Amino acid sequence: MADNSILVSTAGKSLLADTSIFDSKVTEISKENEFIGSAEEEMPQIETRVILVQEAGKQEELIRALKEIKVPYLIIESVEEFEDSDSTEFENVFVVMDFQDAIFNNLYKADCRVLGPPIVLNCAQKGEPLPFSCRPLYCASMLNLVLCFTGFRKKEELVKLVTLAHHMGGTIRKDFNSKVTHLVANCTQGEKFRVAVSLGTPIMKPEWIFKAWERRNEQDFCAAADEFRNEFKVPPFQDCMLSFLGFSDEEKANMEEMTEMQGGHCLPVGDEQCTHLIVEENAIKELPFEPSKKLYVVKQEWFWGSIQMDARAGESMYLYEKANTPELKKSVSLLSLSTPNSNRKRRRLKETLAQLARETDISPFPPQTPKSCTKPSKNSTPVPPKQSARWQVAKELYQTESNYVDILATIIQLFQVPLEEEGQRGGPILAPEEIKAIFGSIPDIFDVHTKIKEDLEVLIINWDESKSIGDIFLKYSKDLVKIYPPFVNFFEMSKETIVKCEKQKPRFHAFLKINQAKPECGRQSLAELLIRPVQRLPSVALLLNDLKKHTSDDNPDKNTLERAIGSLKEVMTHINEDKRKTEAQKQIFDVVYEVDGCPANLLSSHRSLVQRVETISLGEYPCDRGEQVTLFLFNDCLEIARKRHKVIGTFKSPHGHTRPPAALKHIHLMPLSQIKKVLDIKETEDCHNAFALLVRPPTEQANVLLSFQMTSEDLPKDTWLKMLCRHVANTICKADAENLIYAADPESFEVNTKDMDSTLSRASRAIKKTSKRVTRAFSFTKTPRRVLRRALMSSQSSLEGRSPCAGGDVYLGGRLSSTSSLAGIPSPSLVSLPAFFEKRSHTLSRSTTHLI
Repeated sequence: MADNSILVSTAGKSLLADTSIFDSKVTEISKENEFIGSAEEEMPQIETRVILVQEAGKQEELIRALKEIKVPYLIIESVEEFEDSDSTEFENVFVVMDFQDAIFNNLYKADCRVLGPPIVLNCAQKGEPLPFSCRPLYCASMLNLVLCFTGFRKKEELVKLVTLAHHMGGTIRKDFNSKVTHLVANCTQGEKFRVAVSLGTPIMKPEWIFKAWERRNEQDFCAAADEFRNEFKVPPFQDCMLSFLGFSDEEKANMEEMTEMQGGHCLPVGDEQCTHLIVEENAIKELPFEPSKKLYVVKQEWFWGSIQMDARAGESMYLYEKANTPELKKSVSLLSLSTPNSNRKRRRLKETLAQLARETDISPFPPQTPKSCTKPSKNSTPVPPKQSARWQVAKELYQTESNYVDILATIIQLFQVPLEEEGQRGGPILAPEEIKAIFGSIPDIFDVHTKIKEDLEVLIINWDESKSIGDIFLKYSKDLVKIYPPFVNFFEMSKETIVKCEKQKPRFHAFLKINQAKPECGRQSLAELLIRPVQRLPSVALLLNDLKKHTSDDNPDKNTLERAIGSLKEVMTHINEDKRKTEAQKQIFDVVYEVDGCPANLLSSHRSLVQRVETISLGEYPCDRGEQVTLFLFNDCLEIARKRHKVIGTFKSPHGHTRPPAALKHIHLMPLSQIKKVLDIKETEDCHNAFALLVRPPTEQANVLLSFQMTSEDLPKDTWLKMLCRHVANTICKADAENLIYAADPESFEVNTKDMDSTLSRASRAIKKTSKRVTRAFSFTKTPRRVLRRALMSSQSSLEGRSPCAGGDVYLGGRLSSTSSLAGIPSPSLVSLPAFFEKRSHTLSRSTTHLI
């Protein structure tokens, strides 16, 4: 123990040594003891005993834990009073509550084994024995973590960090190697930092260890957990002072904002404290001043690359250099050609610039090329002796197809494959579902059009006027129908995903910036590239039409081209039809998210949203009078929802929640087949824009009347009622939808809208709702008082002759008609069903009924 104490207790050089050497010595000593124990059977085994010192002995949870792992223990008040410390019968392990008081220091100096309460509780929770550790071990927050330190100039600070890491079970390495799990850095320079960046090792601030020590008493806490660790990662631009040269005001403002977010600071160009000058290499040909040797002059790719990697990238790969090569001079002379109409010179200029871009703008982030994108191209297209108009159009079709395939390959190579790659520095840039939402069926589209391009290339190389181009597109028509609708219909969602991720994830924003600057993209954004599949089929249809015009009537390809054009129109028809269905499905999802408690069976492939109507309830059903009710009319059902009441104690939405809280509360999802009649309430001074529905639930023997006032100004009432009746008739397979509408006087149903907008009425309804909530909270009766009161009032009204029409008759459209005739059933009355719409109690269906 004497040698070990020297290694551990010395606060100087030995503490900073590679503790793996010490750990290996402990392991070797343990193995030697095991060997000696097996050779000398007479040697007695030493049992571990726990000594609970002062406050530790008062912790009942700690005592229970020791009993669970069956370890003997003693409780003492003072270390000085304990005389059995040198006992050969027990190996004593001291448990103290604090690793910073005098008791701990005395035990540490005496070279005693010291543990903290969390490590004992952790062993009991896992059913493991107490760990053998010659160093004081308080908790297991950094167990199995291997730490290395860099950039620390103050020895006292480093010693403190190493000590705390040891107390939490961490292991320290002096030299950085592949076994190091975390680098604790006090600066962003040095060899250790560079190696950690290249290996993707997390680089942490010193605060990470201090904050982990503050949470040492949390039982299930782990310092390596992503949520905790990410708070203390060294940002890419820590200790960096950045200036920007050659950027537009908008770009500069964006980059300065990103700099502050990533831990850096911005200074004006030319400031002596500046560490990095970021140059727009395409706009700046010469620096306005001579930079100092300490200043890094780098291209903008270093800036975005650092953000993408989530670590400061090496500057040597991105140094800005003057573009004065002979190739550049040659390209400049080509740019000044005086014959812009010459196709040959323009082609030479394009090839020269492309070659120059490939030679001077090599990206340090080479994307992996998928196997399907590496197919060799055939020889250039030969020019026939006499170029017919049909050949010219065919050649244009092939060239545009070739360009389109190159764009799809660029999308896959530069964007999709790197995002899907495993083991990305700093973790995945996007989640798999986000990648799927952005790219969709792009690989499938690429595969099909690669085959079309190859077939066109063979046809053009072996050109003959009788060659059939239409057959090529007919050959792949089924594939086009299969792959295009899913992508085109979800293109808007793809763009929304790109915009959302770019705002919320700086690394994705940097990734897009890096790739957009590459020559393969032509400075186009990902969204601009992804719109090409949306435009391709209409473009092909136009070219085939042009080709048909230049094809003689006796050419067999004439009819084939017509069928090919028809197949493309069929594909576009499928796209439009699927788009309509997709938008309808999206509207249903919006309803489900907006309505709290909306039934999951609303989502159906055959269902579509027809109309949304805002109303106010005029009766007691489907909710209280005066409540704001939203009706969602679908092609086969009606979703009824009310506006949610304001709650005093609101809860904050969870982190990352992107949707607002539901504004509506589900009441009932009603099949349209349950609507027997639609009542058009006549307009009077006391009743405006009102209508009612006569509903017959299949499980009940009576009918329910629901009355509403429309508040939607953009939708006329008669249009809404005709729309509703038409879909009801379609559901019940009736041709005469108009017969479902009945005109009715408001007095016949005691319907009025006069007091709906008054302040006194709104206050009265609010008081009524509060009273109901209090009544429900303290009521012990099974039958609601409101049902009994309304039943009593209804019966009194019938006895006193106050009913507008005796015998349950109702005046409709200037004639007497019974309510049973409205519903088409023999029942002479309409019975209210509060249980069906309000879900208050299972006993409501047995409550007293009343006449309307």
